[in-house]
Amino acid sequence: MIYSHIIWDFNGTLLDDVMAGIKSENVLLSRRNMPLIENIEQYHKYFCFPIVEYYKKLGHDFDKEDYNDLAIEWVTEYLKFSRESRLHDGIREALDKFKSQGCRQIILSASEKEMLTRQVRELNIHEYFDEILGLDNIHANSKFEMAKEWVKAEKPRKALFIGDTTHDYEVACGMNVDCVLVARGHQSRETLLKCGVPVFDTFYDMLSYWEKQ
Repeated sequence: MIYSHIIWDFNGTLLDDVMAGIKSENVLLSRRNMPLIENIEQYHKYFCFPIVEYYKKLGHDFDKEDYNDLAIEWVTEYLKFSRESRLHDGIREALDKFKSQGCRQIILSASEKEMLTRQVRELNIHEYFDEILGLDNIHANSKFEMAKEWVKAEKPRKALFIGDTTHDYEVACGMNVDCVLVARGHQSRETLLKCGVPVFDTFYDMLSYWEKQ
């Protein structure tokens, strides 16, 4: 393995929580008598970063309601639905593979750190990770600054970022590290291909790719 560090996104990458995200948002939309998200394809069409823009695409008007209040309302619902979420198929195999090859593994997420750490422990994968990096709030703002601070402090010899969104690619570019994307999460394969990095349909495909390198 040419990498000293593997940097994982969490939501949509390690954790298969797309349906939890859709169900949570549909509760909010229903309460406001707004059109619901009908399927994953429609969700992929709307989902983007920063998250506030995703909410605006769905029709939320932040001249009429406070974004902070909506974020709290969404997280409350997400914590209920995400209990049903599990790791993507192939994740444990990938974690084992990188661990066996001596890679340090990091989680870098826009999730609030305490919630993130609790989820990682509940999934029983905490022992794989040397660091779990999350935000100090629930608003899912960019993780750019946190990523840059980590690179400056850690100075990884060569790192790989594994994610499921164009934002993960952008963060990887800001960190000056390699990136691969897996189209099992919050954005479609078509959207991810625009980044110009390897895009895999499953984590098993990703593992096969590395085994051939």
